Amino acid sequence: MSFSSNVKEELSRNETSARHCRLAELAGFLKFCGEIRKEDGQYSIKIHTEMVYVAKRFYTLVKKVFGIQARIEISRNDFLKKSRNYTVSIDNHPDCVLLLKAVKLLEHEDFGLVLQNTCCKRAYIRGAFQAAGSMSDPEKNYHFEIVSTDKKTANQLKEVLNFFDLDAKIVLRKKYYVVYIKEGAKISDVLSLMEAHVAMMEFENVRILKEMRNRVNRRVNCETANISKTVSAAMKQVEDIKYIMDHKGLHHLNQGLQDIAYLRLENPEATLKELGDMLDPPVGKSGVNHRLKKISRMAEEMRLGGRE
Repeated sequence: MSFSSNVKEELSRNETSARHCRLAELAGFLKFCGEIRKEDGQYSIKIHTEMVYVAKRFYTLVKKVFGIQARIEISRNDFLKKSRNYTVSIDNHPDCVLLLKAVKLLEHEDFGLVLQNTCCKRAYIRGAFQAAGSMSDPEKNYHFEIVSTDKKTANQLKEVLNFFDLDAKIVLRKKYYVVYIKEGAKISDVLSLMEAHVAMMEFENVRILKEMRNRVNRRVNCETANISKTVSAAMKQVEDIKYIMDHKGLHHLNQGLQDIAYLRLENPEATLKELGDMLDPPVGKSGVNHRLKKISRMAEEMRLGGRE
């Protein structure tokens, strides 16, 4: 299964016993994958999903909270032959009214009452994610999203997520409103909020390993760049010394410059510190650098003079 499917499977096994949290989770299902119909004054409810454990979760919740016996239908997806669609239906009007009234989804009901408690906000996010959410594999990238066809519902979910400082945003994708989170640490937080603790630990393990790899790569790249810079500088120094040697001779240099010039020719790969340690008496990096720069200036002046 995908990482996203594993998260939903874990959430479907949540042992929440508080009635108000179960109602909030049911509200998440109904808001994001529910179909509520009213014909001739009679209500009917359906939720649609491609995941059997999501269908079982909704079925179990309505049975535990209300004693309602829903009906599950299974159909094959015409586009994905191996995939199945699950529809959980409640056709009895009094049962539908009982459920819709409890989750404040009847007309003129204040839905905000369902989300009064912090624990209910978490349960609502859990229901919404099971209904219409997905996550990227953390090995590839960090992305958490829940999709809605209704702008108001999407904005409401965004507010609930941002109650927990999750920096959720909304983007319009075709005709859908996508509530998403991109930052790895925030996605870890939302997994914890939904009580997907196993998935959260797995996500964190991957995130830590990726950060360690990135840190090592940055250090290696930095060291490689420094080595490349050092090698280029050393090659230029050797070139300058040889130019002076060929056109004027090193005997015209003072003793300090001669010593460092010969050492550089003999040790083209050595660092400035290593060259300084070879001198007698030893000289610091800045002293070695000063002498080599002086040699380079002399070589450049000779080149310019030769052009004239």
